[in-house]
Amino acid sequence: MAIYLDGNKVALSGSITFNNVVELTQQGIDLMDSHCQIIDLNEVTEVDSSAVSMLLEWLRIAKTRKLDLHFVHLPENLSSLLKLYGLSEIILPT
Repeated sequence: MAIYLDGNKVALSGSITFNNVVELTQQGIDLMDSHCQIIDLNEVTEVDSSAVSMLLEWLRIAKTRKLDLHFVHLPENLSSLLKLYGLSEIILPT
């Protein structure tokens, strides 16, 4: 799994699982600022339910920093988890 700056967005690639979610969450928080409010999950290959908690934590931190965070290119399995947990309206792009 990798998380990196790609222009004006934070991009993730690989898998997001219980094994790496704590580290990824902190790295994402460290990269989030007023110039980088888009999280691109286009290259994410695998997720489990821990990915949902990571996105929620990022939204919480963004709110405290008065940032308008947007998630783009969510993998279908992550979108399905968000729908299952009733979080589609909070996280999924409009």
